[in-house]
Amino acid sequence: MENTKIKWTMADGRYIPSLGLGFWQVSKEDAARVVKEGYEVGYRHFDTAIAYDNETEIGEGLAALPCPREEVFVTSKIPAQIKSYEEAKKAIDESLDRLGLDYLDLMLIHAPKPWSEMRDPNKPYRYEKENAEVFKAMIEAQKEGKIKSIGVSNFTVSDLESLIEKTGVVPAVNQIPCYIGHIEEDVFAFCKERRILIEGYSPLATGQLVDLPAIKELAKKKGVTIPQLCIRFVYQLGALPLPKTTHKEYMESNAKIDFAFTPEEMEFLKGVAFTRVPGKKK
Repeated sequence: MENTKIKWTMADGRYIPSLGLGFWQVSKEDAARVVKEGYEVGYRHFDTAIAYDNETEIGEGLAALPCPREEVFVTSKIPAQIKSYEEAKKAIDESLDRLGLDYLDLMLIHAPKPWSEMRDPNKPYRYEKENAEVFKAMIEAQKEGKIKSIGVSNFTVSDLESLIEKTGVVPAVNQIPCYIGHIEEDVFAFCKERRILIEGYSPLATGQLVDLPAIKELAKKKGVTIPQLCIRFVYQLGALPLPKTTHKEYMESNAKIDFAFTPEEMEFLKGVAFTRVPGKKK
């Protein structure tokens, strides 16, 4: 479980546990238990969002943990449809209230556009001015001590360039989908240049990688599970993996990624052809 204890550095110089536990599609009924069990097996990094509709329950789980607040790292996200300064300020305060926290370790803009407009060529408006206004509300909240670090999610290179130009602040992280068969090379290159940490969500492509023969064969060769292989791939790319599970045994197994791929194995995995079937947005 060493990977739950290792910390990486974000663009703002602050530290973040290098493996997180994601809460997308974790139900209200399960959320508090998942926090508790995740903590018990070693996780200290919990990633949620206002849109996941489980902040209250996660807050209940956090309040019951036998540790000081500073020992856990909590992320939430401003909904993709919120695109104004005032709405963002309100969302931040309401998120803190639901979680029962005095501060968030990290707050992200969930997406550069409302979900209904993401990747729709018929809706090209880019919300550059609006994203800057939301980020300014986050910068202000950071100065007030409500948020320790601020970042973005699902941002492209052009989205990042615009935000940095308009606000003068480099996001601490950019949380994007990252899995075998899907690496946004241009985003990786830009973020590396600006020292923006990439967080990789859906490292198992929402479970769609588990039946690939190439993945099964390499996992067998390495003596690891398919989830461990997929999570280690993201980790070895230099992105922070955010696997999600509601089962304690899988939480523990998913964190056992202390093995390594050879350069040849990494190149092989980068070349695996895989197209994820579109589903519900994160």
